[in-house]
Amino acid sequence: MSTTPTSSPSSPASWADGLRFAFGTLTVLPVEVTRWDREAARGGMLCAPAAGLAVGAGAAMLGGFLLFLGAGPLLAAVASVAVPAALTRGLHLDGLADTADGLGSGKPAEDALRIMKQSDIGPFGVITLVLVLFAQVAALSQLYADSWTRGAVAAVVSATAARLALTLAARTGIPAARPEGLGAAVAGVVPVRAATVAAIAVTLVAAGAGALVGPYDAVGTALAVLVALTLAELLLRHCVRRFGGVTGDVFGGLAETAATAALVALTLGR
Repeated sequence: MSTTPTSSPSSPASWADGLRFAFGTLTVLPVEVTRWDREAARGGMLCAPAAGLAVGAGAAMLGGFLLFLGAGPLLAAVASVAVPAALTRGLHLDGLADTADGLGSGKPAEDALRIMKQSDIGPFGVITLVLVLFAQVAALSQLYADSWTRGAVAAVVSATAARLALTLAARTGIPAARPEGLGAAVAGVVPVRAATVAAIAVTLVAAGAGALVGPYDAVGTALAVLVALTLAELLLRHCVRRFGGVTGDVFGGLAETAATAALVALTLGR
């Protein structure tokens, strides 16, 4: 499949086209992307949180199944962290590592982008991966120890917030750092107003999910989404300054940053 978007066909993309684009590019689920153009990319990035919802639900189900079988919260947390990695073939984690190497190199944009395209992972990437995965497992382990419901809500909310960060990163005004690749295909496709509406909607739904645990959790879950989006936005702006725009690797780094921030925020104040 070409990673360079084609000109939009005369017919507007449907929500089905957007969902196929989201699930076909952001997960390994067997979904065929039938349209690869700016119209479909716009719908796909707006539907990105739906892909996150499916990934998070799978993580919560596996964690809950292991707890039902008698496993401890730590093992359930490891399994829940493994599901998003498996359902994305580790692409977001790889993007996080490459972004860390690019930023950590301290080199000009062109050289940093070349480092990010290399197949190997440097020391900055390794350290970042280890710390992020440890943080995710530690946070989910604490939440599962409280209750399966709290851990399950956290798994779903963090995965959804991670993909919502991609919706916001694909908004109008954010350029692509390269003329090709997934970053170029989706950069600037989402109108700012639509991205804002998506952020508000996901935050409200997350608050509703938190309410299943308790009133305090409704507020805490909404705040966790806002914390995740804030940190992802800070990283996005830094990457745009350093690289001149976004790449597929940057999108992966944003997703993992948002997911980790949401999980950590959900453990605080307990």
